[in-house]
Amino acid sequence: MSQTITIRTPDDILRKLDDVAKETDRSKSYHILKAIEYYIEEYADLQVALDRLNDTTDPVVSMNEMKESLGL
Repeated sequence: MSQTITIRTPDDILRKLDDVAKETDRSKSYHILKAIEYYIEEYADLQVALDRLNDTTDPVVSMNEMKESLGL
């Protein structure tokens, strides 16, 4: 199932989106959806990183320990 959403977009962004859509022979909706998917994936990765950073039980590995464990 899909739903329609409406957004207000600055003219310069819309022109760039039009250009990308024409260059790739894809719809603007396709590119907007891909951009949202990418953003959500990156946000999820950021959240994992922040959770690990704030987890006091997650051990910190020094650069030397990492090199040694990788045989470098």
